Amino acid sequence: MAQVYDYAYFDGKIGPFREANLSIGSSAVLYGLSVYTVFYVVPDDGRYRVFRLDKHYDRLHASAKIIGLEWPEKLDDDTFRSVMSDLIAANKPTKDVFVRVTLHADGLVPGTRARGVHTQLSAFVYAAEPIVKRDGVRLKTSQWRRVPDISIPSRAKVNGAYVNSVLARQDALDAGYDDCIFLDQAGHVCELSAANIFMVRGGVLVTPDTSSDLLEGINRRAILELAREQGVSVEERTVDLTELYIADEVFVCGTSAFVASVSEIDGRVVGNGKRGPLTQKLTDLHAYELRSADTLL
Repeated sequence: MAQVYDYAYFDGKIGPFREANLSIGSSAVLYGLSVYTVFYVVPDDGRYRVFRLDKHYDRLHASAKIIGLEWPEKLDDDTFRSVMSDLIAANKPTKDVFVRVTLHADGLVPGTRARGVHTQLSAFVYAAEPIVKRDGVRLKTSQWRRVPDISIPSRAKVNGAYVNSVLARQDALDAGYDDCIFLDQAGHVCELSAANIFMVRGGVLVTPDTSSDLLEGINRRAILELAREQGVSVEERTVDLTELYIADEVFVCGTSAFVASVSEIDGRVVGNGKRGPLTQKLTDLHAYELRSADTLL
């Protein structure tokens, strides 16, 4: 379990993490009716660098809009930044951390609806431990299909939808793998339980497009931008599972996954089984961006 820091933001103020609680009768608990984001923070000489904080704010706001949750009054991007700054300062982390920010529907027993239900923003800080190992990740194609966008919108980071991810990843863990690969209803590659996936074939960087029932990951976008800046050919398109089997390189990325190389998929070795050159280059560039983020709190 990752270390959770002492102070959280809840009910409009910063206080002890242990006191930031939702009712068992709230929509967030009863139906998983919350949306969230997680961002990365690096201590830097008494201040804190945050990777793409504005993008996380935008995605959280977009997720709430898609699901139909009411956005808290006066929570504009400046206020959001101020709250996050105060929260991080209260916890005084000396190591890299994640901040998880969630908008909960906390109305009591309102039934299965989103409109007109009171919402509550929470945020807490915890140690930046990766959710998969950084090298040699072994993946198993899941027997569980990714929830389609027409059922639970993939672009919205909805808490309740992660039951799908739990089922798929637990199946992979039980089989001795590190994580799963989701396929969509047509059998095309989507993503992992909580990370986007890329492959390299013939020097071309390929990733499933955003119509493939996947989250539009902030780090996914960063990797695409970094690759294009380096003159790498990039394709966002439908990806078949068998393409991953014969790829030269496969890697995954996400806020909590960073960039991690994949060595095996469904018992098949990827490339030579080691981190490939483009994966390494993009890993280094991504790590530099994380540590030199221009948002200082």
